[in-house]
Amino acid sequence: MTASASSHAARAQRRFLLALAAMTALGLGLLAGPGRAAEPGPLPPPKLAAETVGRVIVKYREGAAALRASTYSVKQGPQQAQALGLRLGLKLQDGRALSERSQVLMAAGLSSSALVQALSKHPDVEWAVEDRRRFVRAVPNDPLFPDNLTTTTPVVGQWYLRTPTTNLVSAINAQAAWDRTKGKSSGVVAVLDTGIRADHPDLAGKTLPGYDFVGFSAPSDGYSTADAIAFANDGNLADADPSDPGDWISAADAASARFSGCQVSDSSWHGTRVAGLIAASTDNGIGMAGAGWNAKVLPVRVLGKCGGYDSEIIAGMKWAAGLSVPGIPSNSNPAKVLNMSLGSSGACGAAYTEAVNQLTAANVTVVVAAGNEGLAVGAPANCAGVVAVAGVRHAGTKVGFSNLGPEVTVAAPAGNCVQETGLCLYSLITTTNSGATSPASSTYSDGINSSVGTSFAAPLVAATVSLMQAVKPDATPAQIIAALRSSARAFPSSGAGPEVSACQAPSGFPQESECYCTTSTCGAGLLDASAAVATFAGALPTAAFSVSPSSPTVGVSVSLNGQASTAATGRTLTAYQWAITSGSNLASFSGATNAATATLSPSAAGTVTVQLTVTDDLGTSHSTSQSLTISAATNPNPGSSSSGGGGALNLWALGLLALCLALSRRKA
Repeated sequence: MTASASSHAARAQRRFLLALAAMTALGLGLLAGPGRAAEPGPLPPPKLAAETVGRVIVKYREGAAALRASTYSVKQGPQQAQALGLRLGLKLQDGRALSERSQVLMAAGLSSSALVQALSKHPDVEWAVEDRRRFVRAVPNDPLFPDNLTTTTPVVGQWYLRTPTTNLVSAINAQAAWDRTKGKSSGVVAVLDTGIRADHPDLAGKTLPGYDFVGFSAPSDGYSTADAIAFANDGNLADADPSDPGDWISAADAASARFSGCQVSDSSWHGTRVAGLIAASTDNGIGMAGAGWNAKVLPVRVLGKCGGYDSEIIAGMKWAAGLSVPGIPSNSNPAKVLNMSLGSSGACGAAYTEAVNQLTAANVTVVVAAGNEGLAVGAPANCAGVVAVAGVRHAGTKVGFSNLGPEVTVAAPAGNCVQETGLCLYSLITTTNSGATSPASSTYSDGINSSVGTSFAAPLVAATVSLMQAVKPDATPAQIIAALRSSARAFPSSGAGPEVSACQAPSGFPQESECYCTTSTCGAGLLDASAAVATFAGALPTAAFSVSPSSPTVGVSVSLNGQASTAATGRTLTAYQWAITSGSNLASFSGATNAATATLSPSAAGTVTVQLTVTDDLGTSHSTSQSLTISAATNPNPGSSSSGGGGALNLWALGLLALCLALSRRKA
């Protein structure tokens, strides 16, 4: 292999991490579990070659000697390759600075992991992490919003925004949220993605001046200007134009060293799809409705053909939030919400941790897709302080491809097709482009060109956060996360069929089957936009119930009374719903579960968790749960009582009888 080919192979290898959010719904049909047909799902991750150029992000300690000795300018940032290289005996090359104490460093002939180990031992280094690549993971009058549509558009229209029903269990209740607030035009949601097509008519007037960070860290060793331009696919490096030129991979691309391991695919228009779900013009008589209604999108392009580097994504995160990035003009429209439908496997490293902490300190909420491999949540969705979003089907069960685990905050509709062939029945309608490669005409995803993946669940949450911020502009990320959790609706635990079981903790093997979500695998519950907004508006109903007897036993009916539940001032309660969220094999309901009272029938000893959800006349819900410890049925022992009651009397009588028998025997 030539030196050039080796360099390209090294570049390609650093794309090996798994895609968290699908570029489109086309491609792989993931397993749907026993008795269910495989549905179309997100594209599988790339499988790439070994690297020959190490690439890391390094942060220097404050006051480090090498930092004082290095070449430095405010515009350029630290350039420590020569100083560190001499001390470590390595030939290092400077990359772009991310702050006054952090930069990218490269070393030819050394793997990224080996370079991290070498740099981490240096006393001037605070931390070093691999610079990896990540991948794209009010009733309006918009004609695609209603139910009962025709042609190739899903018949259910924008089902995911409407009021939940017994069929559309996971719909996010955006209509009721819009009755409270339609958001603000000053509400800015940054979309860190492949860029967008701002020329889509349903995005007209809904986007702000953004930035393109693809190629931001070039040129550098193993990342030539030619490479960066090829990945950017727009003829230049980082600039102020975040337009999406297309991210297709041709057969020739896939066969080349530069794009080795990347799959042949059409352009995804991924960022445009995400942007439409958040902020498509709503109530304008055309196309679709955006969940954020009045919200605007700040496009930040961080992904090109076959992904983008962590260093470029992190620079985009900081810039989007209004923080300073060396060499990049300041952002005049900082966002308070970031949507990141991207990522890959692995732990949250120091670079992402620091970036999230900086954004949290700036009161910026980061929403990240959990991923689409049916595995543990990867980075950056597993970073502390972010809102990680899992994907569910229309029925409220986990969609097979969604990642899962305790890091998930909440679950939202990710789209699901139900059937293996034919139209995708529950795709998420959103803005896109018809071009297979370069941009062509503006259009919408539908039952053929479907949008499914946690990529499209995350923007529904980001839009909801924007609505929440319209009600409480000073809400902190911690408050928003707490509100999303507390207002989430309970996951269903039945109704999907006998072959569907509870989701299990991630174990290293993909869980690609539909399963019943739990609070330890899919977050606190199903996203409820109205309830989340109402949390900050102070208008939530309050669910409460009593249990009698308070210490249940097997075989004895338990009365549950929710009549103490209340609605907010001026509202009325319109619905009650009882559910067993844990221990459904130990007890069941006898009779109705949709009234103010219910009866529980324990059948085995153990702990059962019962949940009551109440809903008011605006569709706002609140849930409360109690865990009941059920004791085994007692086997009455008449001789065990010492209370002076019947048990004691029986013992006395038996004793008297024995005495009489003894006396009669003596007389005999």
